[in-house]
Amino acid sequence: MWGKKYINGLPCPVSLNSGNNVFVPGLERYHMTLGQLLKCCQRFRFCGDLDCPDWVLAEISTLAKISSVKMKLLCVQVLMDLLGEGIDYDKVSKLTVDAKFENGDIKASVAVLTFILSSAAKHDVDSESLSSELQQLGLPKEHTTGLCKSYEDKHILLQEKLRESSLRLGRLDVVSWRVDYTLSSSELQEVNEPTVKLCLQTQGAETGHTETTIVSVSADKFRVLLTELKQAQAMMNALQ
Repeated sequence: MWGKKYINGLPCPVSLNSGNNVFVPGLERYHMTLGQLLKCCQRFRFCGDLDCPDWVLAEISTLAKISSVKMKLLCVQVLMDLLGEGIDYDKVSKLTVDAKFENGDIKASVAVLTFILSSAAKHDVDSESLSSELQQLGLPKEHTTGLCKSYEDKHILLQEKLRESSLRLGRLDVVSWRVDYTLSSSELQEVNEPTVKLCLQTQGAETGHTETTIVSVSADKFRVLLTELKQAQAMMNALQ
């Protein structure tokens, strides 16, 4: 039976069967009761006080297919990957073999656990609150217990790693310049003005490697560049 339900004031077409289960278009893989559907429209701290993404809801039922013990071991692998130690996909495949996961299911499980753990750390959610919210989304209690125990053990390290990998700009280390005035050249018919050569040494934000960039500009273009840099500096100083 098709009916129009209203979630948070918005129309949401759902299909109810005799068991009061809900089918929501776009969430074919996720079967839930009407009560669970209403809970899914709440705001969740681990999602930044926003609705839980549809794809995360869809994969909760996939996570529930594996045992709670293997769920915890799977979380350990995902946390190792988030901390930069890499993930052992052979172990991940063995952990999910009993549930007869296909490659798509394995990738989806790793992706949803990566989102849950990294997002919870990003928004500084404690393990107790995370456990409560995941249970509201339909993940069994024994599964949330294993997940949240692994999360609690690596919470601080995960936050530090996320800070390191957050958006950063490269750093300007050294600026040097010189003025070249060519008296004559076989390549140029007329030589009427000097050329300013800038040498910029920058350090990459992620790699940490030093890169050297050399730019040659005419005197007029250099004056324009200098003027615009001074204007930018004045605007930045005004914001401080």
